[in-house]
Amino acid sequence: MPTSTAGNSTDQRGFTLIELAVVVLLIGLFSALVIPRLPWVGEDPLKASARRLAGVIKYHYNEAVLSGLTHRLVFNLDEQSFAVTRLERDGTVTPLDGSGRSQRLRGDARFRDVDLIGRGSSSQGEVTAEILPSGWIDPTVIHLTRDDGEQLTLRVSPLTATTEVFDGYREFR
Repeated sequence: MPTSTAGNSTDQRGFTLIELAVVVLLIGLFSALVIPRLPWVGEDPLKASARRLAGVIKYHYNEAVLSGLTHRLVFNLDEQSFAVTRLERDGTVTPLDGSGRSQRLRGDARFRDVDLIGRGSSSQGEVTAEILPSGWIDPTVIHLTRDDGEQLTLRVSPLTATTEVFDGYREFR
C-alpha cells in the first residue's frame, strides 16, 4: 500500500529563510565589531603616520636599553621615509628588519622638517637621531604635513622616548 510522503521529504536541499537570516545577522555583527578596529580603515594618513612613528621610536628605545647597543633613527626627508639601524659592538651598522625596516609615510603625509634640538633643523637629506643604551634619545621634534595643509608636531622626550603629538606647527627650543 502506497504511503504519502508530503511534508516528510528527507531529500531536501538548501537552507530555510530563518537560517539564512541568522547567518546574515552574524556576519553583520562581526563586521560591525571588527572593521572599526582595523588600523587602516577610515584613518587619517597623517595621524596614522604619527602614531606609527611614535611606536617605532618607543620600541627601539626599549630595544637599545635591553640590548645594550646604540640604535639610530634615520629620517630620509627626500624619500619621505624612516628606518632604524643598530650600531654593533664592532662598529658596523646593521639595518634592522621588522619595525626598523625602511618605511614610507602613509598616503599624502610627508615630513616638513626634523629638528634635533641643539643640532638644528633639516627639511631635506638624511637626519639621524641616536638612541643610546643608557636610556637617552636625542631630543627630536618632527613636523609632519599633508597636501591640504594640515600639520602635526611630534616632540620626543629624551629620557623616556615618549612622543607627544600636537596639532599644527610648533617649535620647541
